[in-house]
Amino acid sequence: SHIRHAWDPTKSVAQNLAEMGLAEDPNKAVPIPKKKLLGMEVESDGREQGKQIVRKPYVVNEMEYEASLPEKKSNTLSRDLIDYVRYMIQNHGENYKEMARDEKNYYQDTPKQIKRKINVYKNFYPEEYKDFIASLKQEKMDVQ
Repeated sequence: SHIRHAWDPTKSVAQNLAEMGLAEDPNKAVPIPKKKLLGMEVESDGREQGKQIVRKPYVVNEMEYEASLPEKKSNTLSRDLIDYVRYMIQNHGENYKEMARDEKNYYQDTPKQIKRKINVYKNFYPEEYKDFIASLKQEKMDVQ
């Protein structure tokens, strides 16, 4: 969006990028040094790029600032997976072999796969998991 706002449609791509202080060709911006071949030095092209004046440095500054901001974690689980895990725990407790034989195990997960899914749920929603287990214990006490 920063580039879009600073873009001048009357100029070429190279001119626009040069004014913003951005590189048009990354190979020219950061050249790879030539290596020595069998003891002989290979000379570089000898071309030096002329320094271009950056007229819009705020574009690069804004992009650097935006890149330095911490990334928001948006890790969530699908509603289907949450419902699946809660159903399995509610009906089978900690018996993963029984969960694997359950008719709602549509993807035919093995006991280890089910255990892994439950652990992922525990890690993503620790508070919700604790509340769910507490409500299950409360239900068992009410039934007895």
